[in-house]
Amino acid sequence: MGAGHAHKLYRHGHSPVHGLPPHTKLAAVFCFVIVVVSTPREAMWAFALYAVLLAAVAYRAGVPAGFLLERLLIEVPFVAFAVLMPFVAQGERVDVLGMSLSVNGLWGAWNVLAKGTLGVAASVLLASTTELRELLLGLQRLKLPPLLVQIASFMIRYGDVITDEMRRMKIARESRGFEASGVRHWGVLAKSAGALFIRSYERGERVHLAMVSRGYAGSMPVIDDVSASRAQWSYALTLPCAALVVCLLGWML
Repeated sequence: MGAGHAHKLYRHGHSPVHGLPPHTKLAAVFCFVIVVVSTPREAMWAFALYAVLLAAVAYRAGVPAGFLLERLLIEVPFVAFAVLMPFVAQGERVDVLGMSLSVNGLWGAWNVLAKGTLGVAASVLLASTTELRELLLGLQRLKLPPLLVQIASFMIRYGDVITDEMRRMKIARESRGFEASGVRHWGVLAKSAGALFIRSYERGERVHLAMVSRGYAGSMPVIDDVSASRAQWSYALTLPCAALVVCLLGWML
């Protein structure tokens, strides 16, 4: 999979959560999200308990609340969508602060906010305690189709390459006195985008030819074969198992 690859969501640490094999954390987060989605929306107390479970994981992993909350801003578009649901949904209406809101819309908004926030928080915790290279190794260990793993690997690496190329092009424009300040500068930016596309395409072809010349035949060599003990699996699955108990209680009570 190549050398290590850091990302902005990752927070370096030596906690027990950081030390878990990546495929166990991927499986735990996936199972946790499935359990959360399966919980009836009327069981509000259950979602509060899920939040407590995630807070316990964050504390164990040494991830500060501020770090987690800042990364949760990525769900703002979903929050905006949820806020609109009580106004546009049909069905029974109820007056709240002088506004006529849909009962189904209110429940739908709560459902999206609660489950979406918990899912995003779990994903952020996963990214905060696992490097990208380890995530790819974990996906490979979980028997995800190799082609998909390779596509994800190349996408991550080329994302950084293109971002760096954009930064250099921006510096080159600014060093020549260019500063985008209106519609009349869109032409220059469009030409820059076209040049960036051509450069990226050409670089991709060169990298592919270099890989083929070194024996690439459609599969990447496995450098690190990660494995997990029964104790590590048990530790990782503590979160989804506890969430499952809460979910079952939510359906029964």
